Amino acid sequence: MPVSVVVTTYNRPDALRAVLDGLGAQADRAFEAIVTAAGSRDDTRALVERTSAGFPMPLTHVWQEDEGFRAGAARNRAVERARGDYIVFLDGDCIPRPDFIARHRALAERGWMVAGNRILLSEGFTAMALRERLPLHAWSARQWSEARRRGDINRTLPLAHLPLGPLRKIAARRWQRVRTCNLGVWADDFRRVRGFDESFEGWGFEDSDLAVRLLNAGVRRKEGAFATGVLHLWHRDNDRRHEGRNWELLQQRIRSRETLPARGLSSS
Repeated sequence: MPVSVVVTTYNRPDALRAVLDGLGAQADRAFEAIVTAAGSRDDTRALVERTSAGFPMPLTHVWQEDEGFRAGAARNRAVERARGDYIVFLDGDCIPRPDFIARHRALAERGWMVAGNRILLSEGFTAMALRERLPLHAWSARQWSEARRRGDINRTLPLAHLPLGPLRKIAARRWQRVRTCNLGVWADDFRRVRGFDESFEGWGFEDSDLAVRLLNAGVRRKEGAFATGVLHLWHRDNDRRHEGRNWELLQQRIRSRETLPARGLSSS
């Protein structure tokens, strides 16, 4: 099953470098990585170009003009370039551990999306890890337990591996907590609902809208917790000036039961 990993970034090359370090260390290397810039400076492009030369799998860069944070549009442009049958969305500040791709591949099932989870790193720990280029993707359970005792992370539970079995499908119709910082979806399902709605601009709810429309189209939600957890680097709060508008767009979509966005991928 060809897999495409779409990494969304916005003017944070130090965090992106840590994410690419994690992707480059994957046990399962049968995937391509596409870094899509939601409007970024040239240093992001330069980082991807330098890294791609020695990267163990195909690594490409998709760029759009910096007109503010437009994550939905950036992800759509990446999927237009993707060759995989299965898309894994990952944010450019969320570090994957070495079994991330293998776990997503194992959970992939036709008719289902896989919603993963994360642990949150503190501001000070994030700054130190990026400054010293700590290989967080390769840390052991003991190292993370020590980090929890120091208050460097908010929890360790998402790092555990549990089979769960049928419990993974217990919230099959729930759109809440589906985040594109860690989400697996079949490419044909994504294209069938025309991807992200690009009328969502700035921070907020474009991933919830995608989840709602996928559910409306018959795709169900599978729990990726205790399998695919990522390490979310600290960042300042996003500009939330569009939060209220985006929330109302989401509520309209929930009420309408629509599957298509106002402005998304081309139907061709």
